[in-house]
Amino acid sequence: MTADNAATFRCLTALRDSGWKFSPETNQDGELVEIRGAYEWPGTGSADRLLFRYTTDALAVRTDNTGDVVWQREGGLVEVVEQLMTLPRPGHRLTPRLALGVRAPIPWTPGQPLLPGTVPVRWTPR
Repeated sequence: MTADNAATFRCLTALRDSGWKFSPETNQDGELVEIRGAYEWPGTGSADRLLFRYTTDALAVRTDNTGDVVWQREGGLVEVVEQLMTLPRPGHRLTPRLALGVRAPIPWTPGQPLLPGTVPVRWTPR
């Protein structure tokens, strides 16, 4: 296993161990095209979401209880997950609270069906 693969594995394992739920997205031929992950913060209405298509192509957002995006990052999977995991939990005094003026580009949350064919509007593969 390369160092990059090991870092990716550690990031995804840390999210899974923290209670994240993941779902694969496939195209009409059954090929894996992206993986979506979500974590709902208990009792807050806030959620963190992650979408990645490759180790160099990831997007993460945090939404508040109204669905407004209060934090967003794009980049490599390891970099994005590390930044996401350093965010203070919702309700903490240093938590991002101001809406960025966009709605969540990843419409899936655990307990709800995935919306087929949806991808972030402002996000294009690299």
